Amino acid sequence: MSSDALGGRLPLADPTTLTPAQRAVFDRMIARIVPWADAAGFRTMAGDGRLIGPFNPALRNPAVTSSLLDLSVAERANSSLTERVREVVILSVGAVWQADYELYAHIALAQHAGLSKAAARMIANGEAPAELSAPEALAQRLTRQLSATHRVDETLYREAESAFGANGLIDIAFLIGIYHTVCATLTMFAIPAPEQAGHP
Repeated sequence: MSSDALGGRLPLADPTTLTPAQRAVFDRMIARIVPWADAAGFRTMAGDGRLIGPFNPALRNPAVTSSLLDLSVAERANSSLTERVREVVILSVGAVWQADYELYAHIALAQHAGLSKAAARMIANGEAPAELSAPEALAQRLTRQLSATHRVDETLYREAESAFGANGLIDIAFLIGIYHTVCATLTMFAIPAPEQAGHP
């Protein structure tokens, strides 16, 4: 199957036809995102060197994408959350959206952070794995409620505030917002996980 299927509703951008601004963002993603993804075991590129996942549509607006990349770097560098809690939150957002590429990538990243593959898949399916710590389970419940209903009930809020503090809740809210943007992009353009497009 053609690697163009990896783009969903968008053709994959040819690196040789990018504008200078697009090329700068492309080069930044090649330098930072591709090695990060390779280390965790998920794909960000087609075999011919074109970017896939949310990284392909991101090239359409390099000015905003550059700022989003800065935001993502700042969030990760300054978060009070553990890597496991971060991945629980991210997978929980993906589970609400059922964003196939996001779930594919973050099942791999969750394992890299120390969750079992079975637990990561359960979170992706909206289930609650027994192996989660109390704060991780709380982060999953909080993220699902906020993402699905756009509200947090008082009891859950107070539990989460006790576990994470106000600063931790801000960190969770920022992370949820970033991944709503990612999932909205993936869903808008029906971007598949590689195996769904015939590229395991």
